[in-house]
Amino acid sequence: MTVAIVVTLDVMLARRKMRSKELAERIGITEVNVSLLKSGRVKGVRFETLEKICKVLDCQPGDILEYRPDPGESL
Repeated sequence: MTVAIVVTLDVMLARRKMRSKELAERIGITEVNVSLLKSGRVKGVRFETLEKICKVLDCQPGDILEYRPDPGESL
């Protein structure tokens, strides 16, 4: 089963011309954790962290998280 939630944080960082290191410093998490989040290799994200990301990047959660269902998969 593939995860249908895709993290597009890298796109928003590029739009804001911000590096992962700067985001990590401004929201108070490690650069490694930002990298893991960008790559989608996390099982979850705290709402508190999501709120900080959205505040720093001036965006909505939907700007960095996307639902892409697998066409062959049913509920």
